Amino acid sequence: MGLLKLQSVSKSYGALQVIHGVSFSVTEGETLGILGPNGAGKTTLFNLISGDVACDSGQVNYRGRDITKEPAHQRCRAGIGRSYQVPQPFGNMTVFENLVTAACFGGGQAEQEAWETAYQVLGLTGLMSFANKSAGSLTLLNRKRLELARALATRPQLLLLDEIAGGLTVYEAEELLQELHRIKASGVTMIWIEHVVHALLSIADRLLVINFGTLLAQGKPAEVMADPEVQRVYMGLEVAAT
Repeated sequence: MGLLKLQSVSKSYGALQVIHGVSFSVTEGETLGILGPNGAGKTTLFNLISGDVACDSGQVNYRGRDITKEPAHQRCRAGIGRSYQVPQPFGNMTVFENLVTAACFGGGQAEQEAWETAYQVLGLTGLMSFANKSAGSLTLLNRKRLELARALATRPQLLLLDEIAGGLTVYEAEELLQELHRIKASGVTMIWIEHVVHALLSIADRLLVINFGTLLAQGKPAEVMADPEVQRVYMGLEVAAT
């Protein structure tokens, strides 16, 4: 079943066109990986899906409904959750309080339900032993886990992950990847922007490559990575990630 569909979506900032006529769709239960050089427009694309910025033209459809003009909080409550490149927890609150806040205000859950959701997400993301720790005291790996956990606390049907493995060691990235595999197995649809290519290739069902705000290639991971134009554009980052 089609979950998300973008039709000729574009976004400019003044004379700079960041996204130009991008169209693609995501089916329910799929994990779509997004690759592209720095400045390619990947995060802007996420912002258009999540509602953090408005499209200049084109259409965003979610579950067959046009959400192009809906604000971010309505999209979140409809089931679109996301993480950010730089974790943004409430540093003076505990990990558990961060998750309850996300469940209540992001997911629209009542207090008792939000507590139950927070407890479940702690177990899923390996944060149970840090539940009463201040979010500001966490290591980078656990801040990344908390960023993921806060998105999950909204109970998303579509999860947008923006470089969730960035800055982690190989061992830390592998730990996080195991958690993402569990999330995938639970049925959550994911779109994942990542520069750690080997991690992305281990979980993605399909890849999409963006360059200068336009769609360069999409398809099965092996086919996309073998594409000569993709190799030309992305080879430097591929080598750095291996």
